[in-house]
Amino acid sequence: MMRQDSNDATEDVSLFDTEDETRRKSKKSKIRHPLTSFFHLFFRVGAILVYLLCEILSSSFIACMVTIILLLSCDFWTVKNITGRLLVGLRWWNQVDDDGRSHWIFEARKPSTQGNTASSDSESRIFWLGLVICPFIWVIFVFSALFSFKIKWLAVVIMGVVLQCANLYGYVKCKVGNKSNLKSMATNYFGRQFFRQAAREEGS
Repeated sequence: MMRQDSNDATEDVSLFDTEDETRRKSKKSKIRHPLTSFFHLFFRVGAILVYLLCEILSSSFIACMVTIILLLSCDFWTVKNITGRLLVGLRWWNQVDDDGRSHWIFEARKPSTQGNTASSDSESRIFWLGLVICPFIWVIFVFSALFSFKIKWLAVVIMGVVLQCANLYGYVKCKVGNKSNLKSMATNYFGRQFFRQAAREEGS
């Protein structure tokens, strides 16, 4: 009887562990900030759509230019101050000290032991895909404006590249850290590859 009870208890514990793991995975894949995720993409995608459809939407170049610049500015402020902090726990800003010197600060949220403040995989995917893809689209617009001789649009598309790449650079800096961290990551990666190759040669 005692053996049977202990086996039942062991089965109950493993069952609860499975339920906890399933609940943890569902929380990690769930979008916990739907409004933030929406506005992370809304302004930048809106600016791209207005640029592509401006000749259809309006015949006024000034109206289209002002609309695109407003969308790009709203996107820059939203991504820099809100979505990066909420979706992936990263933030960067400029601080002036008492001596008048300007310092760029790049921060990453420390992982919590309980996992309550960890960003979900879905939110992280939305954040980084939007952050990386859109600057490349604006770079394509720059070359398109040059090759099609749309000189009047150059200022707009260059502003799009600058604003989008500024946020991309800031958050990559937050994620990777300083140059020494980047070098150590590269050194560790190539070191692992070297040892794997050496182990394969010895095994063969």
